[in-house]
Amino acid sequence: MGELDVLIVGAGLSGIAAAWHLQAKCPDRSFALLEARDAIGGTWDLFRYPGIRSDSDMFTLGYGFRPWISERAIAPGPAIREYVRETARVHGIDRHIRFGHRVTAAAWNTQEARWTVTVATAAGEQQLRCRFLFFCSGYYDYAQGHAPAFPGQEAFGGTIVHPQHWPEDLDYAGKRVVVIGSGATAVTLVPEMAARTAHITMLQRSPSWVVALPARDRLGAAVQRVLPRRAAHTLIRWKNILIAMALFQFARRRPQSFQRLLLGDARRRLPQGFDVERHLLPRYAPWDQRLCIIPDADLYKAIASGKASIVTDTIERFTAGGIRLASGAELPADIIVSATGLKLQMLGGARLTVDGEPVDLAQRVAYRGAMCEGVPNLALAMGYTNASWTLKAELIARYVCRLLNHMRAHGEDFCVPVRSEGGEATRPALDLNSGYIQRAAGVLPRQGERKPWRMLQNYLQDIVSLRFSRLRDGALRFGRAVGPRSDPTNHAGTRFVQQ
Repeated sequence: MGELDVLIVGAGLSGIAAAWHLQAKCPDRSFALLEARDAIGGTWDLFRYPGIRSDSDMFTLGYGFRPWISERAIAPGPAIREYVRETARVHGIDRHIRFGHRVTAAAWNTQEARWTVTVATAAGEQQLRCRFLFFCSGYYDYAQGHAPAFPGQEAFGGTIVHPQHWPEDLDYAGKRVVVIGSGATAVTLVPEMAARTAHITMLQRSPSWVVALPARDRLGAAVQRVLPRRAAHTLIRWKNILIAMALFQFARRRPQSFQRLLLGDARRRLPQGFDVERHLLPRYAPWDQRLCIIPDADLYKAIASGKASIVTDTIERFTAGGIRLASGAELPADIIVSATGLKLQMLGGARLTVDGEPVDLAQRVAYRGAMCEGVPNLALAMGYTNASWTLKAELIARYVCRLLNHMRAHGEDFCVPVRSEGGEATRPALDLNSGYIQRAAGVLPRQGERKPWRMLQNYLQDIVSLRFSRLRDGALRFGRAVGPRSDPTNHAGTRFVQQ
């Protein structure tokens, strides 16, 4: 049973960032990354459907410590995957990755101030021990997406696929394709596949908010031509952060104005007679769900070309040759793509216990969006819903390094967020009404109404919270492990350091 200072779970975008910051700020700590799959990249290696690309600009989705140097702000999935892999190679992080290691359980022992982590491998079950456990596995269920059963599905004579498990040999050239869904995956698939299909239809029960943005950052490209790489990257990154924050605030404070802006842009780009209100006006306000980006208005261009269309209706049943709608119309199809969303799970499905007691994260409150109440020496990399995931993931990685260095400097073994007795009311950690978020209400942690238990979803506020706030804030308790026979304890054999 090996023992390490830090175990990082996941070798995707967040895990590589965590390892880089750990090497840079805690260079004397031993660590390893446990990756369930056999490749670096996380979701960017898992998802291989046509046209997969970033849904945030790469100058902020990319790492702060390794500039994204392409002029493409919205990048294709293979380019992002290679960027993450190359980052791991360049910084020697790949040497610390243990592939084919799926974490199934983690048990904290307070008397020892250690995690015992159970891992499934091809060679059988193994156990590792560590002082600090950092989950960078995101919150997607990699095994399966959300795939509801439709009436008559077994009668369909064609092919049904889910984007999360795209067949490499699927030939859709000259075929009639129906994509069920209206989210980010659907608006990516439709314009990409339209060039080769006989016709492709996006079938939606209700629309999502869609925003057309340029794939290439022209201002960023100009800045990169005149400034040194590091300075250009910093300037472009902050430009994009502030613009995204301003647009989010505008959308939340003046939703009707933002709505008119998006619909007006759609009308200008789509053919005359296209029913914008029916097909592009959602039932919810902008940013009640994440906006769907269409780079260079590619979805609108596909519709204008006649190669793609949108149908807003509900499914009555599948037929041998397609889908019969509630309106009585039938959509012919050779291939049906069920872009019906994702399933969420925390910790990659691993079971968590603290001193023998099971931990249900859905009943715990997140602390600074980085830890969970009552769970010692464990951090979670959780990104933003209204900005690039990596912005928050890197802030959390830096925060973990602050904690590790602080505990070593003060001779302490663990830290644990503690809420006061009869704490304030809580609400879901992610304030979105997206289907996949609502379905995960019993999976995700909760948040409080005030700091430090509030999930801020604001990069500037999180900089203050995670980089510059006092670590000893009264909610985060520090302690030293002591033997089970020690007397002055107040937490299962652990002496808390009084604030």
